[in-house]
Amino acid sequence: MAEKGIGKVETHCYTFGTQTISLESKEKLGPVTLAYETYGALDAQKSNAVLILHALSGDAHAAGFLEGDKKPGWWDDLIGPGKAFDTEKYFVICSNVLGGCRGSTGPASINPKNNKPYGLDFPLISINDMVRCQRTLVESFGIERLLCVVGGSMGGMQALAWMIEFPDKIKSAIPIATAMRHTPQQIAFNEVGRQAIMADPNWAGGNYYGKVTPSKGLSLARMIGHITYMSDSSMAEKFGRQKKTDAKGGFSADFEVEGYLHYRGDNFVKRFDANAYLYITKAMDNFDATRGRSLSEVFKGLRAQVLVIAFRSDWLYPTYQSKEIVKACKLCGVPASFCEIDSTYGHDAFLLEVDEETRLISHFLKKVASSL
Repeated sequence: MAEKGIGKVETHCYTFGTQTISLESKEKLGPVTLAYETYGALDAQKSNAVLILHALSGDAHAAGFLEGDKKPGWWDDLIGPGKAFDTEKYFVICSNVLGGCRGSTGPASINPKNNKPYGLDFPLISINDMVRCQRTLVESFGIERLLCVVGGSMGGMQALAWMIEFPDKIKSAIPIATAMRHTPQQIAFNEVGRQAIMADPNWAGGNYYGKVTPSKGLSLARMIGHITYMSDSSMAEKFGRQKKTDAKGGFSADFEVEGYLHYRGDNFVKRFDANAYLYITKAMDNFDATRGRSLSEVFKGLRAQVLVIAFRSDWLYPTYQSKEIVKACKLCGVPASFCEIDSTYGHDAFLLEVDEETRLISHFLKKVASSL
């Protein structure tokens, strides 16, 4: 079957009435809104829903084209007719996380107590808080049990949280290039990014809304992050030691790789909020699927099928962390499959290894659906 695109899509917003929600920190937050998109159609039994969970810098726009778009959503290669998440078979949902800045309630949202942006008055949020809000969104469709939850990187953490928090609400899960908890090195990279933002004088203690934004700090944080998303091989292949044709010498960004990092940082500033970056990276660092328990206890009670995917050149979330997830599943009697894809793309491979992921995911979802 020839693959077709989804075409034009719209982003919708779901607000949890006027009620407040209780966060893991014991603080209250409300009202809460989640931005989301859907692709495909929900079947009569409401049994074919797949929830896509985005990474740190992602959003609800996972596929298709919004009005005015020149490029499709961030996982468009995997979502659509004939693709891994075949929208002729599955009803696909993707929401922007709580704490985000692309339509969902976050630090840039208006605080009803003073009618000003929250800034640092926004409470700390967790990966579990994000997932609990997603559950409320899913239930608004009348869906009692998801066919699958799937995500890479921070999206993979959310998939793990679904496996732990709502084991009876999912039939399967696909955590990709992720970890049960951050290592000191992973926390360190995030902290350097946060410090880059907070060192920007325009950050102003988080109260920069309506003023000059801390663009230099956020751009630098993105540049640091993007280095960890690639691999030595992918950088060598993409840039080598090539210098730009308009190289100026001195301390200017003359190497192609330098120009690329500046380009990534400058573009990120146009679409992301600095405070949201602080809150979301802190939520990732605080996440711990084990909560101090042994691996034989982590997924106890889960009756879902699991596919864990890792990438050989991913040094940000190395394969041993994915194998730990598989081990925990096996020790808890959860049927889990594991695949390490031989890719040179580094951590970004979960966005780029389309053919391999399509084969694995398509086969896995077919197996899950046939076992119902």
